[in-house]
Amino acid sequence: MSEEEGSDDVVRRERFSGGPARGFLSSLAADERIFEADLAVDRAHVVMLDEQGIIDGDDAAAILEALDDVEAAGHDALPDGEDVHAAIETAVIEHVGERGGRMHTARSRNDEVATCIRYRLREDVLATVKTVIETREVLTELATEHTETVMPGFTHLQPAQPTTVGHYLLSYESALARDTERLLDAYDRIDRSPLGAAAFAGTPFDIDRERVAELLGFESVLENSMDAASARDFLVETTAAVAALSTTLSGLAEDLVVFSNKGFVELSDDYSSTSSIMPQKKNPDTMELVRGASGDASAGLNALLTILKGLPRAYNRDLQRAHNHAFDAVDAVREATEVAAGAVATAEWPAETLATAAGEGFSTATGVADLLAMAGVPFRTAHEMVALAAESGSDYEALDAAAQEVLGEPLEARADRDAVEAALDPEESVVSRDSFGGPAPEAVSGALDRAVTAVEVDDEALEARREAVAEAAEWRREEVNRRV
Repeated sequence: MSEEEGSDDVVRRERFSGGPARGFLSSLAADERIFEADLAVDRAHVVMLDEQGIIDGDDAAAILEALDDVEAAGHDALPDGEDVHAAIETAVIEHVGERGGRMHTARSRNDEVATCIRYRLREDVLATVKTVIETREVLTELATEHTETVMPGFTHLQPAQPTTVGHYLLSYESALARDTERLLDAYDRIDRSPLGAAAFAGTPFDIDRERVAELLGFESVLENSMDAASARDFLVETTAAVAALSTTLSGLAEDLVVFSNKGFVELSDDYSSTSSIMPQKKNPDTMELVRGASGDASAGLNALLTILKGLPRAYNRDLQRAHNHAFDAVDAVREATEVAAGAVATAEWPAETLATAAGEGFSTATGVADLLAMAGVPFRTAHEMVALAAESGSDYEALDAAAQEVLGEPLEARADRDAVEAALDPEESVVSRDSFGGPAPEAVSGALDRAVTAVEVDDEALEARREAVAEAAEWRREEVNRRV
């Protein structure tokens, strides 16, 4: 073998082997992420070729031993190549000679790369799901501690109605539960093997695609070979799911930034910074970065859609630029999730400050209107009356004066004073809102029970998927060990 043939010319030979396009075509450096995935795919494919009698046992053993050597040497030791797939094949041939080329029998780099991306992306999605579940656990634990910690609630950033810290935190747990569902759904569509599709038109060799899928821990096989080699919608779905997750996190981060400004929450010093010039400052910088991560995710999604839009079937080199957008988005959002969880877990919620703020801006006005509606006053009339009272005050006297003007009678004719005073109290207002999903401690307690159960169910679903991948890795290693 010549020195030149020691590169990816094993695949391309000397045609188009020089010139400035060589580096432009290469993805070897970026492919380090799928190095281990490629080795797993190679091993599963070689085991299947041996089982099917497509290559003989001695060649299979030699190739598998060479793959072990390549793995031990690491990605950085690979010869120059157009991509990691060609570089590994070149390294195998350098180890065992020409028969190493039998490894690529009955496949193309098209189905090979598609399988490697799916194989690695499964790992990243499961790691992200684990982080989201842990964040939900943090939220439920804190909500349990704060079911009676009254705080102000806002709409349009204006004082609206009192709620509790527990109810607030569970609102994000609910959103993250849906993010978990989306990620698990995306995983199940990643978990389909394209290997055996070859370039796009299948192969005349008597391969066993289901066996390879089993050895790689895939749940099923993508049937149509043209679709299997070219499909990247799983990247779109995954990136969309993490973009949605990043939007949830961005909302949480924005709340914590605003609450920090108002003194409603104090972030740990570990999740804050100070100014380089203003010594009194404590800035919620980590939350601003969490908020910014949503831009990374949405940019990755837009890039993916732009790359894939209008591509003809089957394989096109544009696809080489697609998968890193998904990986980058997953990385950015998983890190943001971990940081957000840590910030929430270590934050302090000053109960007295929150309780005082909960009644500001006549936030209990809706409770008074509801009380009058329960007493038979049309809600719109009650709304008008309370709004008129708000112009002069938020106490019983202001409400009584408004009642006489709007209803033509004193307030006590419609509602007992003690009941009105209770409706004006933020804590009593919260307790009264005991509808399903509401902030009353009793309602939040039931929601907490359901949230804890849902977290357990999702964690079991995660572990089942992890175990399936781990078991396949063990079976694959056993099959390799039987041959080397």
